[in-house]
Amino acid sequence: MRKSTTPKSADPAPGAAEAAASTDAFDATEPAQRPVMGQRVERKEDLRLLTGHGRYVSDLQLPRMRHVAFLRSPYGHAGIDGIDASRARRLPGVHAVFTGDMPAFKACPLRARSALPSYVETEQPVMAWEKVRFAGETLAAVVAEDRYRAEDGIERIDVRYAPLPATVTAWSEPEVPVHDAAPDNVLLQRTFDTGDVPQQIEAAHLVVERELITNRHAGNPMECRAGVALWDAADDKLTFWSGTQIPHLARNMIAELLGLPEGNVRVIAPDVGGGFGTKAVLYPEDVALCLIAREMRGFPVKWVEDRTEHLLAATHAREHRYLVKAGFAADGRLLALQADVTCNVGAYSVYPWTAGIEPLMAGGLLSGPYRVQHYLCTVRGVTTNTSPSGPYRGVARPASVFAMESLLDGAARELGISPLEIRRLNLIQPADIPYRMPSRLVDDSGYYGECLEKAIEAIDYDAFRAEQEHRRQTCGNPIGLGLACYNELTGLGRAAAAGPRMPFRTGHDACTVRINPDGRVTVLSGVTAQGQGLETTMAQVVADAVGVSYDAVEVRLGDTNESLWGFGAFSSRQAVIGGGAAHRSGTAVRDKALLLAAKLFEVPQEELWLADGQIRRAGKPEPLASLAEIARVAYLESNRLPDGIEPGLEATRFYDPIRGAFAAGAQAATLEIDRATGELRILQWVCVEDAGRVINPMIVDGQIAGSIAQGLGGTLYEHLIYDDAGNLSTGTLMDYLMPTTVEIPELTIGHVSHAADNPIGVRGVGEGGTLGPNACVAGAISDALGITITQLPITPGRVWEALR
Repeated sequence: MRKSTTPKSADPAPGAAEAAASTDAFDATEPAQRPVMGQRVERKEDLRLLTGHGRYVSDLQLPRMRHVAFLRSPYGHAGIDGIDASRARRLPGVHAVFTGDMPAFKACPLRARSALPSYVETEQPVMAWEKVRFAGETLAAVVAEDRYRAEDGIERIDVRYAPLPATVTAWSEPEVPVHDAAPDNVLLQRTFDTGDVPQQIEAAHLVVERELITNRHAGNPMECRAGVALWDAADDKLTFWSGTQIPHLARNMIAELLGLPEGNVRVIAPDVGGGFGTKAVLYPEDVALCLIAREMRGFPVKWVEDRTEHLLAATHAREHRYLVKAGFAADGRLLALQADVTCNVGAYSVYPWTAGIEPLMAGGLLSGPYRVQHYLCTVRGVTTNTSPSGPYRGVARPASVFAMESLLDGAARELGISPLEIRRLNLIQPADIPYRMPSRLVDDSGYYGECLEKAIEAIDYDAFRAEQEHRRQTCGNPIGLGLACYNELTGLGRAAAAGPRMPFRTGHDACTVRINPDGRVTVLSGVTAQGQGLETTMAQVVADAVGVSYDAVEVRLGDTNESLWGFGAFSSRQAVIGGGAAHRSGTAVRDKALLLAAKLFEVPQEELWLADGQIRRAGKPEPLASLAEIARVAYLESNRLPDGIEPGLEATRFYDPIRGAFAAGAQAATLEIDRATGELRILQWVCVEDAGRVINPMIVDGQIAGSIAQGLGGTLYEHLIYDDAGNLSTGTLMDYLMPTTVEIPELTIGHVSHAADNPIGVRGVGEGGTLGPNACVAGAISDALGITITQLPITPGRVWEALR
């Protein structure tokens, strides 16, 4: 499926020069540990997962387990005149039925909060009781011996609906508002304004305008949502097993909603079969399960979402309209950018990320990696009678990159210059760094041109152009080249995360590293894994930081009772922030071990270092002691501890990068188009990204390949379609198309590696691949046929119609 080009040598990470200087005093022949970071080590997760020993929420079986099914609205918009659950309660095997109008459920509405002045705060009920606002919203829950009986009970609940007109398009006027608090359905609006756009547009040599509409789609991880809740009535404690990306945030929010001390709530994320942002939300079903468990008092309750429920009621994303205008000089320089962006945020402001998650990201990063001083962009989040919109891999940027690259391709065609040259002219350069974007974000990268040139080299640009001209002369099937350059803001620190102005800032994570009495190392990390290989990469970071072998490190994730704190998996943050915390904790506990060894052996600490689990002294060929020997003293022989040294070898550290790290990326693709049918065939696909210092090349390449595949799915196939009444027409995988391995081309993945300003020099890599496919495919079609793609997905029918 993919091949990887050899990474360029990384720039030294921060602190590397000082570390090198400190070792100069030692004998150069002294053995040192070979770095584990940068190696393709065998993943720690694989033996468990590949042999069927993974443990997912659906695998969990507890004594006296009962099963939950939810009644979901068949209407997109309707009042509720009454619910009669008496027939369901009489069904054998049904233990309880809960409805949204019960006091316990009415008392816990979800309210996503934001301090933005324009934000309209609305409530999302745990289960609807006054009216339903989208098809698939929950109204009731049945608890039964098994899921079959629970589903039978659902069918016996009678609901009297009063249908209301539905609004499914965010750029149309509502007949009946979704929420009374927002009569125009606008939940949030913000304008980014820098420079003098009207004047620059007026004076521009060329003005390019586009109206672009992007398609709504879903995360669709292999494992759908799932939860098991158990209430300990004796101690008023709740345990919630959930396939969540945000266990610590979920614990915090559940405790707040249920009025519990946070220490009384434990959230466990076991093995999780994919997330992609869909599982970074606290859903009404999650809260409902916890409330049901409290009412059942000692009986664990379990719910596993099926695929139809997922397509219907899990968060959607990506449905935007862009009205964009750009002014260019005669030589192709971008002078000004103006945009009006409307995002369909669905029926509710998703908890906790708010209705601002997509529009604010679109407005903040629309200009991408291109220099522009004059920028005017208004973004809005509009509520409709569709499933709520939430975080999804690449939040908003696949659409905003599509818009930006479409303007550049249009300008290049009008000015008679190549799409490649117009990008070279406008890209942010290393000399511009730090570059203050017009949205006031600070770009610390600048290696966009290097990524682009490497992508062009890999695709053999000159040979492609020759073949393209040959086909034009011989009337063969046309071929085209599409380009996309992008910047991905990764590892957002507390300053960069301030956009939505939520009641919390997602800037830091914690990690605890413990050297055990046998010299092995346990890592309790706040990161959470959904398939990214974090047990592996965190072990690599800690092995190097402490000075032990990779095999000597055990990593434990996902349990709020074990790790101190982590905000979770989103915004490509965990390698930067979780890795930074792991490195800091690892070096701290290493220093503790070296201090103890120095005092025990009465030698200067600065002459000691740890490598491969052995403590060595400068100029001495043999190890002074093993780490296990020092750890035994720390735990089991406290009588030997020097004055001032406490027992144990453990350290906990936080890390916050304050702003974050921009990752540069470029993609290039060539396509062949069948004029008779509009069918597309991908010939080549190249992606080059700057991930900073690469922890594990195999995992980085896998992340890039997976994100490109997901991006291609959104470009060519995936589309959630509602009819005018708010009914989902593509509610199964028979109707909602997803790519298989057959549709994904061979990928050439290249790297440039410029270390970021964080403890291990890394940049996030999980989402960048999704950002380029829309623009690359649309650009290649334009290059081949001279037509402009303005609507996604790009189906053969849409291409065929454009040709005619």
